Amino acid sequence: MNPEEFIKLYETALGTQDWKVVEPLVSENVSVTFSNGVIHIGKENVQKAFEKNFSLIKNEKYAVENIKWLVKDKKYAVYLFEFNWTGIIEGQSSSGNGIGTSVLIKEDSKWKLLTEHLGRKPT
Repeated sequence: MNPEEFIKLYETALGTQDWKVVEPLVSENVSVTFSNGVIHIGKENVQKAFEKNFSLIKNEKYAVENIKWLVKDKKYAVYLFEFNWTGIIEGQSSSGNGIGTSVLIKEDSKWKLLTEHLGRKPT
């Protein structure tokens, strides 16, 4: 798998809304910053945050686009992207979008997410 394939796999894994599918794609040292500014550090904390979102947002569709590579090396890769999502929250259609930065590292010969920072698009 290369970094581009990782992104598609990660996007698909998030769409399952099942941590067991997402978990193999994240590093033990993972950190994720959501667009509300809350930072989750470590695999256990990221799992709790993702599972909370999975339970809150039903039928979520998550998409990544406009990927811009900053660095692609044999052991790490850094990219910028735009994201959007749709789903059902408390019976109501909901959606959102933003921008992000992700760092991938090669661990055990597999690409994994080390950090992801999601933010709001500028107005």
